[in-house]
Amino acid sequence: MKNDSNQDRRGFLKASGLLTGGALLSSLPGVAMPFGSKAAGYHFSANDTIKVALIGCGGRGTGAAQQALNTKQNVKIVALADAYRDRLDDAYKALTERGAKAADGTPKVDVPEDHKFVGFDAYKQAMALADVVILATPPGFRPSHFEEAVRQNKQVFMEKPVATDAPGVRRVLAAAEEAKKKKLNVVVGLQRRYQPNYREMIKRIHDGALGDIVGGSVYWVSGGVWQKPRKPNQTEMDYQMRNWYYFNWLCGDHINEQHVHNIDVANWVKDSYPVSCQGTGGRQVRTGKDYGEIFDHHIVDYLYADGTTINSQCRHYEGTYSKVDEMFQGTKGKVDSFGQKSALLAYKGAPIYVHNGKNDGNPYQIEHDELFDAIAKGEYKFADAERVAKSTMTAIMGRMATYSGKVVKWDEALNSQIDLFPDKLAWDAMPKSLPDANGLYQIAVPGKTITV
Repeated sequence: MKNDSNQDRRGFLKASGLLTGGALLSSLPGVAMPFGSKAAGYHFSANDTIKVALIGCGGRGTGAAQQALNTKQNVKIVALADAYRDRLDDAYKALTERGAKAADGTPKVDVPEDHKFVGFDAYKQAMALADVVILATPPGFRPSHFEEAVRQNKQVFMEKPVATDAPGVRRVLAAAEEAKKKKLNVVVGLQRRYQPNYREMIKRIHDGALGDIVGGSVYWVSGGVWQKPRKPNQTEMDYQMRNWYYFNWLCGDHINEQHVHNIDVANWVKDSYPVSCQGTGGRQVRTGKDYGEIFDHHIVDYLYADGTTINSQCRHYEGTYSKVDEMFQGTKGKVDSFGQKSALLAYKGAPIYVHNGKNDGNPYQIEHDELFDAIAKGEYKFADAERVAKSTMTAIMGRMATYSGKVVKWDEALNSQIDLFPDKLAWDAMPKSLPDANGLYQIAVPGKTITV
């Protein structure tokens, strides 16, 4: 935004080119051979260790690593990487305190000191030690980290969203194509896609249970999240990294970081992506310097090619009505909620389908269960990156609309050359968005701010 006024497995790891320095299985048709070597045989064993590197050791990264350890496979965390040593140490402590052990009695968290990497380039070293990488840094780093994971032939679990600007989305889309060629599984943490009630209900919607979807609304309205006060003598890069949620190069605003979940559901239900959008937003409640440069509310109308409009709402207002859900209307019926009472309803109230979620399980765990099951079986099943990149672009396009006050079209948004990422990554380097003498950051002004 600028303002014009400023991824030791055998078998599958061989087949997909994942075994570091190893030969690629030549007997599988259609598998690329990045190492230019061949293997005479192919085998895998359920006892083989799947080595995992965690890139990004915050709460979500630590949770994702624990979910990997909770799968049925012989998973071990073998490397940790983060920009900050304190977050790496916190993650290591949290993971080791549970004392999880493999079938042979060895710890499932086996990260010696020389497998702990700190700094902006730490991810490259950690990835080199693993078969699978978990990418859970702030989303601004996702394009470069995903590119490197694919370059190193790693299986990937990465968190959403996958970029914060259009150049980042384009990088993820290109890396996604390369991951497909290499047959690397990629699962992205939009867990609703792995949640049984969403899967069952949306399958029925796609089978015509509600007729044609003609409208809908998606919501993430809540009280907002944490912020960390500025410390004396703290560099601007350190401050923004510690408060990543409030800076667009790192987060992309909460319409991207949080609301992408609901926006992705809209795209899933419509089985397409919007062609344009328009909306409004601003800072009404969270206006102080502690909230960086992001808006505290966004309301966006997304227009799809068939003429359907889906309304999107997200906001951060403490003490107000909260809702994180989706609802859709079809020519035969509707869905009012995907919550505990999720059902497809006829307009007179008669149920078309009621989901019994008694044994559904935790979707955050399911996505890891399915990914690691595929890896252990030598299967190529998951290619989430392209889809999530496009849902991320949908969210970014919404931000472009609310920041500018303009109608924004898909093609022009995706092709935007506005790059939010700093020119240099170093603790003494300056991000592109800087505070004024009063500690306030420049905020987008609809009608004046250029976003495409």
